[in-house]
Order: sequence, then structure tokens, then C-alpha cells
Amino acid sequence: MRLCTLASGSSGNSLFVETRGARVLIDAGISPRQLKSRLETIGVDMSEIDCILVTHEHTDHVAALKYVDIPVYIASPTVHLWKDEVKIIREFDSGRPFFIKDMCVIPFSIPHDGIEPVGFRLETEGIKIGVVTDIGCVTNLVRERLSGLDALLLEFNHDEDMLIAGPYPWDLKQRIKGRLGHLSNREAAELLGYVIHEGLKCVVLAHLSEVNNTPELAQEAALSTLMGREHNHIRLSIAPQRRLGEVIEL
Repeated sequence: MRLCTLASGSSGNSLFVETRGARVLIDAGISPRQLKSRLETIGVDMSEIDCILVTHEHTDHVAALKYVDIPVYIASPTVHLWKDEVKIIREFDSGRPFFIKDMCVIPFSIPHDGIEPVGFRLETEGIKIGVVTDIGCVTNLVRERLSGLDALLLEFNHDEDMLIAGPYPWDLKQRIKGRLGHLSNREAAELLGYVIHEGLKCVVLAHLSEVNNTPELAQEAALSTLMGREHNHIRLSIAPQRRLGEVIEL
């Protein structure tokens, strides 16, 4: 399995995931031109993408949907939003697995201020990855779906002190901090501590705020979880906001 973030943050989100038989995008929140260009950088043509899996309906995750001619998998409660815009719609139900060729896709509900936001667990040939961004708090279901993974892409959105002291209006700060907002570095590190195990090879720190976080603070929080646990084998990668991230092979 191979994965690479094409963009990750409030300016746009998209993740490329490849198995032996399938190539998919999770979200397409940047322009079609940027999608095409960044995929070509890693040797993939847009025509080779089998489908797009959508986490939720916010613009920074769906901006390119109406411009593509490939199947778009959308949670059933949000399909009505796209009937007149997306050319090829496939519905899925949260909690019900489905297959894209040799990739088993397991969507699961997450707390966020959308209609039916989901995370994804993807499995193929014994390899398992989890993808969770835009999540306000951690539930037992989230912990369960992110257990036993080989790789995890997880939101480390904000540093709590930076958010409180920062320039955002108070109502937006409350939204970000709330149970339907975004995970802080501390909260993400606590979740990482819960799901960490010997088989976890890589953690991608994703959806970092450009205003309320820094890569150094996010990495420091993740490392604080790894220290003293004899998990020095785990590779940490930071997903950039506006460019390709690291190509990770499992």
C-alpha cells in the first residue's frame, strides 16, 4: 500500500491511497488542476483514479467534486447535496464496509459539525490504515476503528494556548475547541497513546492549523506519547497544508 497527502488543512484536503489493485482519493478539496499536477508528481494520472471517498461536505474537502468524471462515494444522508453537481454518485452507509477492487473500505461516524462526517479504515492484504481528520472529540467507536493499524493519518489541528491567544473571534475559538470541532495536539496525542501498538509503523500528523499550530508543536506532542514506550520504530510525518506530503509505502 502507498499513501500520500496532496493537501491537508483548512485551505484544502486530499489524500491519495494505492493498493495493488486500486487507486483512490479521500476528499478532493483543492482545484482539479492542483489535483492533476500533484498526482503527476508521484507518477499517477488522474484517469487512473478509481474513485473519491468523501469524509464530509465542507468546501475544503469537496471543492473539486463537480469537475471530475469518476465515481464519488458519499454518505447517504448527504447525497442530496450533490445530485445536481456530481456526475457519478455512489452512496455508502456509515459502519457498513464496501470494496473498491481489492481495498476494503470501512467508514465510521466521527463527531464534527457536518451532516454525516466519517473517518475511514482501509484494509488490503493484511495492511490496515486509518484516516481521521476534522474530528471534535474521541469516541469509543473511533478508538476501536483506529486500533491495530499499520499506519494512521490523524488530525493534530491546534495548540490550545495558541488558539486561545490567537486572532480568531471567540465564537470561532469555541467552535474549534468544541465537541464538533477539531482535535488539539494534546487530544490527538492522547488518542495516539491509546491506539499505539507494536505493529504501528507510521503516523501522519494532518490538518495542522496555519494560525493556531506549528509543525514543531504538533511533532512534540506526538513524540511525548512515543517517549518511554519503546516505540522508536514509529515514523512520524507532517502533512503540509499546500503541497505534497511524504510518499509512504507499507
